Amino acid sequence: MTRMIERWFPCADVSANSRVGWGSGNAERSMFTWFAARPTVQAKAALITSLLPWPEDESEQRRLQSLVKEALTGRYAAWNELRAEVLRENPNGVAMLDPFSGRGMIPVEAARLGFTAHGVDYSHLAYLASTLLVDYPFRDWNEEPTLPFQGQVDDGIPMSVPGQRLLEDLTLVMDEVNERFTASMREFYPRSETTWGYLWATTLPCQECGRRFPLIGSYELRKVGEAGQSYYIDADPATGEFEAVVHEGPPRRTPTLTSARDADGRKIAGKSAVCPFCDHVHPLGTHRRLASEGLSRDALLLAADHVDGLGKVFREITREEQQAAAAADDALRSESSFSPIVPAVPNEEIAPGNNNIIGPSIYGARTYGDFMCGRQTLSFIRLARTVNEVGEDLLKGGVSTDYARALTGYMAAVIARKIRRSTRSATLEVKRGGTVMLHDIYANQGSIGFSYDFFEAGLGDGPGTLNSLSRSTLSTLRNLIEGRRGAPGVVQKGSATDLSFATGSMDVVVTDPPYDEMVAYADSSDLIYSWVKRALTATWPELSVTSDAGGAQDKAEEIIVKRVRGEAPNEHRTREHYDSSIARAFQEMRRVVRRDGLVTIVFGHGEPEVWQRLLAAITQANLVMTGSWPATTEAGSHQGKANIETTLTMSCRPAQPGRPEGRRTAVEAQVKDEVTSRVRLWEKSGLAPTDMLMAAAGPAMEAVGRYSQVLDSRAEPVDVATFLPLARQAVQEAMAVDIDQHPLEVFDARTRFALWWIRLYGRQVTAKSELRWQVLAASMDLAEVRDLAPDAGQGCRFVTAEKFKAVITPESPVIDVVLAMAKASEDGLAAVSEVVLAAGRDADDTYLWATMRFLSGQLPDADPDAIAFSRILRNRTGLSSAARTAVQARNSAEKKRQADGQQLELL
Repeated sequence: MTRMIERWFPCADVSANSRVGWGSGNAERSMFTWFAARPTVQAKAALITSLLPWPEDESEQRRLQSLVKEALTGRYAAWNELRAEVLRENPNGVAMLDPFSGRGMIPVEAARLGFTAHGVDYSHLAYLASTLLVDYPFRDWNEEPTLPFQGQVDDGIPMSVPGQRLLEDLTLVMDEVNERFTASMREFYPRSETTWGYLWATTLPCQECGRRFPLIGSYELRKVGEAGQSYYIDADPATGEFEAVVHEGPPRRTPTLTSARDADGRKIAGKSAVCPFCDHVHPLGTHRRLASEGLSRDALLLAADHVDGLGKVFREITREEQQAAAAADDALRSESSFSPIVPAVPNEEIAPGNNNIIGPSIYGARTYGDFMCGRQTLSFIRLARTVNEVGEDLLKGGVSTDYARALTGYMAAVIARKIRRSTRSATLEVKRGGTVMLHDIYANQGSIGFSYDFFEAGLGDGPGTLNSLSRSTLSTLRNLIEGRRGAPGVVQKGSATDLSFATGSMDVVVTDPPYDEMVAYADSSDLIYSWVKRALTATWPELSVTSDAGGAQDKAEEIIVKRVRGEAPNEHRTREHYDSSIARAFQEMRRVVRRDGLVTIVFGHGEPEVWQRLLAAITQANLVMTGSWPATTEAGSHQGKANIETTLTMSCRPAQPGRPEGRRTAVEAQVKDEVTSRVRLWEKSGLAPTDMLMAAAGPAMEAVGRYSQVLDSRAEPVDVATFLPLARQAVQEAMAVDIDQHPLEVFDARTRFALWWIRLYGRQVTAKSELRWQVLAASMDLAEVRDLAPDAGQGCRFVTAEKFKAVITPESPVIDVVLAMAKASEDGLAAVSEVVLAAGRDADDTYLWATMRFLSGQLPDADPDAIAFSRILRNRTGLSSAARTAVQARNSAEKKRQADGQQLELL
């Protein structure tokens, strides 16, 4: 039976709903820190279109399309109708699997529909995160005994809300944890009720005068305006002491970490550290070396209080506060271990070669216990210990093991979120209007930054505090439970290359596998893991079990390409590891899915080469791609490492046994026929031309997949990726693009490329990956067209006539001549006619005018080139006259030159 995803997918609806609202997945992402951001609308669309049929009757097709579109308008939209439709085709129920579950964004959609949802992930943290999203919110906890704590719950939760018991009890647990934690740390945070937090800076010894000085990148505390604040470092050379001085208004001095120049006035690369005692300049390499050698010391500079009517107001630190911070350092040394193998201070090692994603490792951090000042470390130890103690009390009080795991698991989610606003990587984020926030330590969602000056949230309220994050987590859970329907999912920790499920046991596999070297999931989250496992020693002891030699999360079977910076001689996560491992994972997916089931893969990457490798892995797994659908879901995400905006949702079927061999020429014809037939369907569905190009891979690979292998004229195997550019060509041909009644095919290759690009993208900035795809489809080299689509921001854009540079000759392509004509139009018709003459073309050349009219119609009205083309088109008659005049003048000049030459010969 053909499934809907093999013929149609709601591309536009997924793109639109992935940005805001329920479909963005922002609520789900808020529950637990993770580094994959699959929108819930895409997860839901991938699941339901993989389960729904594609009937032959067109009216039935339209009915099911309407149902899917309605289902994508809300978390539980069209729930009864959708579930009934799926079960009509699957009367024995539905079992689905995601072997790369991550935080559970795909399995949770199956759980919400009441299907049997299975999630598997290799990461300790992803296993925890998926359980908190896919399993616990759907359970009925009403039979659990009363918690052994006293307190008041939020009576604002209506009785009709499903899961109210979980919300109420989690409120009690959060209050209990906060009360115990605050009591354990109160002596180290004087004035904790009114103080938001504290500004610190790392100090280093000056290499000239020997005095320690703080490295500070900005003195601004609050934006200039009403109650604007800044500070500076007042250094006394006589005593070798310094202090932070707060003042109103903009900064009065240059911070100690700044751009500097050498003795010859040349700018020194990077930020230099300037000693406020003697003005000695320490270039980036110097102060980084000093920090790496362990010479850093932390200094408490300022405090920030909550002031009614003003918000957060900064002040100088008191002696009592200095003494309390020092006392925390002393107390830290006497903290006991969590278990025989888990010490109080994290000793999990930062793996070699992680300088590119673990910024503190460049500045001396060797373990994940090196990320915080002493008081911060003590604070997290006692918070983790408090969660452990509460977990033990829950178990002693008679609650089930699973309920204790649920309640403490959500507290661990709070700790994970708190870490994102803690450590030496957390800086002040000063905004207009007096707002001051804490910057996320994950600068690019997957890499941890570093800052010499940083902020520590205290015991009170405000960004980064336990109070604030607990309330936020509770609010997120309430949002997710509201209107809850469905059934609990089942989550396991395991490897996608060795699944524990029986052969043919899954109706569908829907997954979002790791994207090559996009994110180093385990390395990026090891900091969070080191604290979460300490908080859950009593209730989640399996999280402490790891085969990693440094005590961090397992990495032996992690399927990524690890981008290494620095020495990493034993790093095994290479391209070869990724390719072979992802192929084995796909093989396992094919094994566990039933013979007529689907394996649906969501994948996004900007490099055609990565797509080709992925396709090779799918082929090696004996899967055949049958559908390929784009959606714009990744704009601005994924660390900016690959400029991706579009992800593909690809359906694959287990290859049929006994497939014959195919011949290249015959398969190419079948690919073109298959794509051409689909284009007609896509046009009816309103699919955009750019989406058709991406979707073409599905029918192309379906045609190729009819054969065990494809052989060329020499009986050599043909790489399946060879057919991807052919599929895109077939879309172009099927669309029958006319250029002013001239078929696109009659133009020269460079002009065809340019006109097709303008047809697709106009003047908009487009990902560079699309340029590479278009070049492949056009059977051209990138160098042949790179000047037509130069860099623009993070992408590329079609060149303007003003910036186009080319010497026009009789061999020049049409597009070059037309752009040169537009450029020359500023100097009048005579200049334009000179371009036409240089090209050796007649002023009435139909290809020139057809190209110009097409470009004029495709570009925005206000575009300078569109205006130039319109100007030339309006004066076509005059141009012809000017060209004839120029030709006559040139002929006359040539005759005179020849005559003068003859006269010289006679002399």
